[in-house]
Order: sequence, then C-alpha cells, then structure tokens
Amino acid sequence: MSSSAKGKVRLSPLTAKPGQGPPLHKHPYVEVAFVIEGSARITVGDEEREVQAGGIAVIPPNTPHRFVNSGDGILRQIDIHASPNFIQTDL
Repeated sequence: MSSSAKGKVRLSPLTAKPGQGPPLHKHPYVEVAFVIEGSARITVGDEEREVQAGGIAVIPPNTPHRFVNSGDGILRQIDIHASPNFIQTDL
C-alpha cells in the first residue's frame, strides 16, 4: 500500500463458494470490488452485472449493493473500502 493511502482505506479479501454472497447492504463511503478469481454477479443500486476475474465494480457511498458467486468455482475478491473503519448496514 502506498504511503499516501496508509490508514485511509481498508482492504477486505474474501472467498465465496458458488451461490454464496452477503445480504444487501450499504456503506457510508465508496467501495471498490476487485474480482481476482472466478465471477460475481454484483448488484449496485438498480443495476446488476457480471464481473469476471480482473474486473471491478465501483460502489458509491450509501448505495445498496451485494454480490453472489455466479460461477462454478471459488470466487476470490478484494474489496477496498474508502475508510480505515469497516461500517456496514444490512438492509
């Protein structure tokens, strides 16, 4: 992590089995979801899209969102939260 970002973001690596994912939720800050391996169906507000390995989704603050592993194998993803503290409201 660059020194300019140190302490200003939170990196959250995650792994999900096929069909798994969190409930609909929101954060009071921007989140960027980066798919490392597999594929995810990511819902951001009213938009749903398929994100493959190497792809990203940018989620604006206070926007309801969720993802589900839409592939047959493991999903590996890194979520970058624009806050040093993790704050989530499940909807």
